[in-house]
Amino acid sequence: MLIQVAAAKTPKYASSESGDTLEMVERPHGGLSFVLVDGQRSGKSAKAISNLVAHKAIALLAEGIRDGAAARAAHDYLYTQRQGKVSATLNILSVDLVAKTVVISRNSACPVLVQVDAETQHVLDAPSQPVGIYRRTKPVITELPMQSGLVTVVFTDGLQSAGERTGARLNIAEALAALARTHADSREAARTIADALLAEALAREDGRPADDISVLALAITSHEDDDTRRLAVELPIPPLLQP
Repeated sequence: MLIQVAAAKTPKYASSESGDTLEMVERPHGGLSFVLVDGQRSGKSAKAISNLVAHKAIALLAEGIRDGAAARAAHDYLYTQRQGKVSATLNILSVDLVAKTVVISRNSACPVLVQVDAETQHVLDAPSQPVGIYRRTKPVITELPMQSGLVTVVFTDGLQSAGERTGARLNIAEALAALARTHADSREAARTIADALLAEALAREDGRPADDISVLALAITSHEDDDTRRLAVELPIPPLLQP
């Protein structure tokens, strides 16, 4: 099997910086963890909050701390640093090669979507609190067996609210199901799904998103061409920052 992970993200319209932070780390005992944080407010102030939470979680995961404990510690750190006055949503998506599972940790009102196969989809939407505000906050943890065809999508609330202003809100679950039927076992499954969901959200926002949007997609496919690990990143440079 081949594990594919891709992300697509864009800032709020007319904002120079996204308040969402996405980080990746290799797990000491095998596998990968991805941390997606949406900081309270928008722009630079939100980015400062999301960076603080994401970097704390990533540092702990890199040391072998379990996902749930890392999420709790990140909450405690934000709560202490900001005296319980600011919040952030925190999602940790991990592929644990020792347990051969996909681990999903949620501190967010946004659900996580899991497409098991062409006909089966799980919506992980159990009540969950953001980090940073309530003293006894803990994550909601879901662990799924690794299997070919599994697609998991994690996103921030900008995707969930896309289209509200025009009355054409995006149905993310339906969109994912349609994409998975066509692309779940393709060599570019994760990237295709992340890009398509972001593109659909932007279309419903007329290209002017009212909030930061981040989409993280994980797909497990049957393709395994060789033992090479690959990572590709695209970062557009705004005209004002170009030489």
